[in-house]
Amino acid sequence: MARAAVEIELSEEEERRLRAVLRTPSASQQQALRARIVLRAAEGATNTQIAAEGGVSLPTVGLWRRSFSERGLAGLADAPRSGRPRRIPDAQVQRVLATTLEPPPDGSTHWSVRRLAAATGLSPTTVHRIWREHKLKPHQVRSFKFSRDPRLAEKIVDLVGLYLDPPKGALVLCVDEKTQIQALDRSQPSLPLKRGKAQRMTHDYKRNGTTSLYAALEVASGEVTGSCYPQHRHQEFLAFLNQLVKAYPRRPLHVVLDNSSTHSTPEVERWLGRHKRVHLA
Repeated sequence: MARAAVEIELSEEEERRLRAVLRTPSASQQQALRARIVLRAAEGATNTQIAAEGGVSLPTVGLWRRSFSERGLAGLADAPRSGRPRRIPDAQVQRVLATTLEPPPDGSTHWSVRRLAAATGLSPTTVHRIWREHKLKPHQVRSFKFSRDPRLAEKIVDLVGLYLDPPKGALVLCVDEKTQIQALDRSQPSLPLKRGKAQRMTHDYKRNGTTSLYAALEVASGEVTGSCYPQHRHQEFLAFLNQLVKAYPRRPLHVVLDNSSTHSTPEVERWLGRHKRVHLA
């Protein structure tokens, strides 16, 4: 019989300190995870829900839930480990973390291990160990883009509302295109798997042109309708819309797509005028 989860009740001070951990950039991911587990437990979430949301195991959730119940905030700290104690004081670790989160003063794009070691007076090995323990990777960069559309918030509300509460009897389809897909093939047939030998194939390949994949995801069921076309023009887009109309007869269709120029040509506008049950979002 499964053991019941420990009930968590937070004081105002405990909740304030836990939420402060989530807002602190220098806090480690382990500290943030433990704080998030306790906060969600106090909100009444089950261990299964917390584990699914945090991408962790049920034993991990149960461990920190019980530890907080027994020892409070002190129960979320790491227990002393065996072996030689760490020689780098917490102040230096925090300095490395804080410096990592700031841009280098010499105008470089990001900190390297050796550059930060020279700035903090530590060895490159020590800086690398601190980065690894706190899961910091300054060399990795992800791009983002701000929209300049003044009606962005209004459109987002409409789109989210369409997903959450579509019109009665209507279907919501997400449509996208993957263009310029190379159709590649090896220059010779592959050799089959044999005992003691892996399947083998030639190192070179030949190009057989390119193709464009059109796909529509039915949000309600996860079913996908797709087709490949040799080009990416409004003619191919209209052909795919005709395919969707045949695949989903007699039902209003709300098609969510991007603002590609092929979606707003006069030919597409005329087609929409003849097919009143299709709405582009």
